Amino acid sequence: MPSETQETMNWTLVSTGQPLRLIPQPVPEPQGRQVLLKVTHCGVCHSDLYFQDGYYDLGQGHKLLLADRGVQLPMVPGHETVGTVVAIGPEAKGVSIGDQGIAFPWAGCGSCPRCLSGNEHLCFNPVTLGVMRNGGYGTHVLLQRPEHLIDFKGIDPALAATFACSGITAYSAVKKALPLGAQEAIVVVGAGGLGLAAISIIRALSPAARIVAVDISDQRLALARSTGAHASVNAGPDGLTKRIQEAAGQPIGAAIDFVGSTATAGAAIGALAKGGKYIIIGLYGGALSLQLPLLPLRAVSVIGSYVGSLGEMRELVQLAKDGKLAPLPIERVPHNDPNRALNRVRAGGLEGRLVLTADL
Repeated sequence: MPSETQETMNWTLVSTGQPLRLIPQPVPEPQGRQVLLKVTHCGVCHSDLYFQDGYYDLGQGHKLLLADRGVQLPMVPGHETVGTVVAIGPEAKGVSIGDQGIAFPWAGCGSCPRCLSGNEHLCFNPVTLGVMRNGGYGTHVLLQRPEHLIDFKGIDPALAATFACSGITAYSAVKKALPLGAQEAIVVVGAGGLGLAAISIIRALSPAARIVAVDISDQRLALARSTGAHASVNAGPDGLTKRIQEAAGQPIGAAIDFVGSTATAGAAIGALAKGGKYIIIGLYGGALSLQLPLLPLRAVSVIGSYVGSLGEMRELVQLAKDGKLAPLPIERVPHNDPNRALNRVRAGGLEGRLVLTADL
C-alpha cells in the first residue's frame, strides 16, 4: 500500500485558460473496494481542451462553466487511461497487484437507480476520472470499484486507452443510430479520432450500411474512406445538406455528429430522411434553430449521446479482441509533455489520436 505521505508530481490544471503545471500531490491510498493504478498510457482527448478553457460554448453568448458542472480546481485531467494495479483496497475482489487494464472513467455514485441499472455514466452525482477526480495526466489514478478495470489482453495499450472515451463514445452513438432500414445510409460528421472509430464500428455492427463521411479536411476524408466509408463530402462549400444527400444516393436513416456546431447540426438534420435520427456528440458549440412543425411531420429524432456505459465499453473491447475493428492511427507522445500535446490538438489537423506514454 502506498503511504499517505508519499507524493508525486502531477500535471495539473490550476486555473482555467492556463497551461497545466507540475505540482506535488499525495499518491492516493485505496480504501474499501478501490483500486490504484500506475498510469502507463493516457489519451489526449479534444474535450480536455474545453476542460482547460473552463467552459462550453452554448451559443448566443452563453457559456457552461466548469464550476456549473461541479468541477473544482486544481484538478488533474485525463480520462482515457491504461495502467497497472499497484495497490488495492481491503474489500476489492477479483483484481491483483500487477494486473493491467483500461480504467472506465465514467463512474457514478454506485448506489442510485441509474448506477444500479448499469448507466452510471448518467449518474446525477458523478465521480468521473479526469473531471471530478484526478485523471491520467498524473502518475496514478484511483478506481472506485474493481469492475472499472477492463482487461485488454491482445490489444495495443495505446489504442486501448482511447476506448475509454473516443471508442466508447463512438460505440454508444452508433448503437443509438442502429438498426437502419433496408437501403438506408448513415452519415458520420467529423473524421477525426471519434469519427474514424465510428466508421469502423458501423462496419463491424452493420456491414451492409452505406457510410458517408463529412469533414473539412480532404486528408482526413481519405483516411475515412480507407477505414470503411463508402463516400465523403468536404463540408467547406455551400449547399452541404444537398451534397450529403447526393453522396448518400439513398435515404439517410441516421447522422452522427462528432463536431456539434450550428452548421453541422443544421446540415445533418436537413439531410435526414423521414423517420431519421440525428445523434449529436460533439461539443464545438453554438445554438440551433428548428422549425418545430417539421420535427413531427418528418418524424425526426434529435438525440444527445454522452459517452457510454460500462457494459457498452466491455462490448467494444470484445469487438477489438475479436479483430472486428479497423486499426486507428495512434501517435505516442511523452507523458511528461502534455501541454505540447494539448497545443497540437488545439491546432487541429491531426490524423487519429495522440496518446501520452509513460516510457517515452
